[in-house]
Amino acid sequence: MISRVSTSTDRRWRALLPVAVVLAVMAFGLTSSGYVVTVIGFAAIYGIFCTGLNFFMGYTGQASFGQNAFAALGGYGTAILCGNHYWDPLAAFLVSMVFAGLVAYLVGLPTLKLRGHYLAMATFALGLITYEISIEWNSLTQGYMGISGIPPLGVWKFELANEKQMLVALTLLMLLGVWISVRLRDSRFGRALRAIAGSEPAARALGIDVARYKLAAFVIAALYASAAGSLFAHFVGFISPEVFGAAMVIQSFTMLFLGGIGTTWGPIVGAIMVLMLPEFLRGLKELQDVVYSMALIALLIFAPKGLAGLGSLFARRPKAALPTPSGAPARAIAK
Repeated sequence: MISRVSTSTDRRWRALLPVAVVLAVMAFGLTSSGYVVTVIGFAAIYGIFCTGLNFFMGYTGQASFGQNAFAALGGYGTAILCGNHYWDPLAAFLVSMVFAGLVAYLVGLPTLKLRGHYLAMATFALGLITYEISIEWNSLTQGYMGISGIPPLGVWKFELANEKQMLVALTLLMLLGVWISVRLRDSRFGRALRAIAGSEPAARALGIDVARYKLAAFVIAALYASAAGSLFAHFVGFISPEVFGAAMVIQSFTMLFLGGIGTTWGPIVGAIMVLMLPEFLRGLKELQDVVYSMALIALLIFAPKGLAGLGSLFARRPKAALPTPSGAPARAIAK
């Protein structure tokens, strides 16, 4: 009985540790200067983006290198509607998400019939196509000049006047995104996704409509990406094609695997680590990139499950039951 209570306590501690780290970083941002607030705000935005990516890659076991396309749709949708047509930021935010979800549905119908590296190549091409469109369609996106004058996030006449208010809003939206992801993961829908990740033929044999569930997961990930793109536009007030290039894909993958793919808080912890670590190493000057790369490699080697899985290294292992003379197992008594 005591060992069961101890195991339950360990699980709660491992679950609450990433939450405490995230909230501590956000609280640190609220008491810091403007630059630190900006970096932590970017971490919250990338945390939302990676939570959606984790839903498709971590829970469903699929590969997508093109989520930056949906972030671009959300960012440019918000920028055009607010900057050029003076829409309310919240309305533009929601309409951009709906548009990105519709595009994901139409693109996912033929694309998700592919598997493995073919799916990865197709989604990567989607990101490249979107990037080129954002450059060449000058009359709409202003090309490399970008779109400026995007208002901060707000509702009707109320606007978030400064960066700290924006950070509070970003934190709440990030926590909301994580909560929705957890609820979906623990639902019947989420269990079907995990079955698909384990084995598509086996899931199909159990009566799961694999194509429909994969498409739904792809659309959900696109909604998260669109929300992140829109929040970036409102947070910075400016948007250009470079924001949604291949660098965004590489950085988000680093965050996802460093934090812990398939975990609840891994994407958030990974986003905070990838964006904050260079700031702590800035004093090293020329050696900054070298030390940063070595730190990332060391973390991936010694924490293969990601930073969110570090708690399991310190968890107590239950004692093995000792056989009794009669052959029946004896209960382990915790000292």
